[in-house]
Amino acid sequence: MAQNGARGPRCIALVGPFQSGKTTLLEAILARTGAIQRQGTVEAGATVGDASKEARQHKMSVELTVATTDFMGDNYTFIDCPGSIEFMHDMRAALPAVDAAVVVSELDDKKLPQLQLILRELEDRSIPHLLFVNKIDKADQSVHDALALLQPASRCKLLARQLPTFNNDNIINGFVDLALERAFVYKESAPSEIIELKGDVLDREKTARFSMLETLADHDDELMTQLLEDIQPPRDKVFDDLGRELRDGQVVPVLMGVATRTNGVLRLLKALRHETPGVETTAKRLGVDGGADAVAVVMKTFHTSHGGKMSVVRVLAGQAGDGAVFNTPEREAGRVSGVFKLIGQHTDKRGPAQTGETVAFGKLDGARTGDTISTGKQPHAAVVDVTPYPPVLANAIAAKERKDDVKLGAAFTKLTEEDPSISIVHNADIHEIVMWGQGEMHLRVAAERLGDRYGVPITLSRPTVGYRETIRKPITQRGRHKKQSGGHGQFGDVVVEIKPLPRGSGFTFEDRITGGVVPRNYIPSVEEGVIDALKQGPLGFPVVDLSVALIDGSYHTVDSSDMAFRTAGRIAINEGLPQCQPVLLEPIYMVEIVCPTDATAKINAILSGRRGQILGFDTRDGWSGWDTVRAQMAEAEIGDLIIELRSATAGVGSFTFKFDHMAELTGRAADQIVAARRAAE
Repeated sequence: MAQNGARGPRCIALVGPFQSGKTTLLEAILARTGAIQRQGTVEAGATVGDASKEARQHKMSVELTVATTDFMGDNYTFIDCPGSIEFMHDMRAALPAVDAAVVVSELDDKKLPQLQLILRELEDRSIPHLLFVNKIDKADQSVHDALALLQPASRCKLLARQLPTFNNDNIINGFVDLALERAFVYKESAPSEIIELKGDVLDREKTARFSMLETLADHDDELMTQLLEDIQPPRDKVFDDLGRELRDGQVVPVLMGVATRTNGVLRLLKALRHETPGVETTAKRLGVDGGADAVAVVMKTFHTSHGGKMSVVRVLAGQAGDGAVFNTPEREAGRVSGVFKLIGQHTDKRGPAQTGETVAFGKLDGARTGDTISTGKQPHAAVVDVTPYPPVLANAIAAKERKDDVKLGAAFTKLTEEDPSISIVHNADIHEIVMWGQGEMHLRVAAERLGDRYGVPITLSRPTVGYRETIRKPITQRGRHKKQSGGHGQFGDVVVEIKPLPRGSGFTFEDRITGGVVPRNYIPSVEEGVIDALKQGPLGFPVVDLSVALIDGSYHTVDSSDMAFRTAGRIAINEGLPQCQPVLLEPIYMVEIVCPTDATAKINAILSGRRGQILGFDTRDGWSGWDTVRAQMAEAEIGDLIIELRSATAGVGSFTFKFDHMAELTGRAADQIVAARRAAE
């Protein structure tokens, strides 16, 4: 079998839709290569992957699992990536530096949108990838029908590498390797047994192999000539084409198996060994030329209870060991305190990391996920740019105990270092901390980590909606503050004119005093008092879109002061606003939803049920079978929109939003909001 020279240690991502069997496949690979003695199961909570408390509790991948092993003398690091869209940032951050990806999927048309999302990420980043059809023992269709089912999810041609074989009960019991031209029968947790290729299986093999060669020949004129002249191409030639067209993104080889029984795992490993590129190709794709310097990409950051901060890195050039000093183009990354081999949550200290290896560096305090770090005097330019998806759901959070308020800030730092798709927003005006994320489970897991991993239990609540109020009617109002309590008293007297302004104008203050009835030095204090009063109007919300003009007043030469006039300004507004026909305003946002086309009608119904004004929809640019729906929605209705949206789209729908304008809200809905505000005070 042809090989393209030594390719060094390789890094392979395991990706695929939620619950497709990636963690089980990783476990099977580790068992098959001898990295673990016994293959555990997800159901028993005994796998190398998904070993965190949150993953075990929810029985799903919530972060990367990294495991290094050896196969036939070669070093491999496999990265098991979460399949849920809510945790996809971990996958997206790791993918650029891997050599290839194994896309784990089932023959389930309901998961095609999830599969398409993942394949699109690989295609856009030019990551070579092959497809491993898992749970093949449950399939009841031909290879042709299977590829026809999966092909719409891929922009690259799916190429069957194997042909399933059946026993007397018409159950899949093995496969034919179309490149090797050999038939194999599955054995439980053991290498498959080679059997004679004959009869009906031989006939089917010839047809399927010719179809495979025809696809390869689309990108190889020499092979096309051989097929036209009925010349059987050499086996090495076939393998060379398979490897080249995989690396060039021209085809996606399709293999199959049953991960729970390690069926097909050995053939998968051999395909990875012979046909996937190595670190030199990956470094070239990313534009890395380290020379004598070590260059690495930070794929993941995590904090351990005893070892501190750990950075999972792929070394793309050079070597680096304990004590190596790394930098990024923006900042100092720090000095390496230990190099570690990873098998899930188990770490082993080891010697320097060589080119191509994937390891964990200890205590690179300045390094962040996605950074390009290097040891040279001149830091290597960044080669990876992975911006998190825009957040779609928020929770207001607070420490359960006041004594933990200080610890909460440090916990936030660690949380967002481990998961950059979490963002924390401090709303100083209302003393509220809001945590934004990618969905309901994403935020739930983040909250659990804050309590369990970082020791800061928190409470969750719905964030405050940005309601405002304004006025419809102008008035003139006097505000008078007079207090005598022995000695100097307090005196301030102002007359203000309050008028509504067009929507979006904000607030203006005007000084129209003549004749010095209010001394010039007190006028800023009047404005401060007005601003104080506008923080909470008669309906209970900040007041906007109005002008206040100071037109008259009086003062006392002894008793007047800045504080007195500030109080007078506040009194004028507090007494005047209830007479100005106050009205509630709610924020309206422009919302753009992306969803599979067959879910568009459901999305329109959801929007209508949430007071959304649908502006139109169109096919999603560059996405076959997807639509984009545009609408205007009130902020209060957007709050948990993603939960309903994901339910209607098999977990793949998403949206972006931006503020558009404030709109009046009247009637029963407004009365309920005002009543709830007053009850909370």
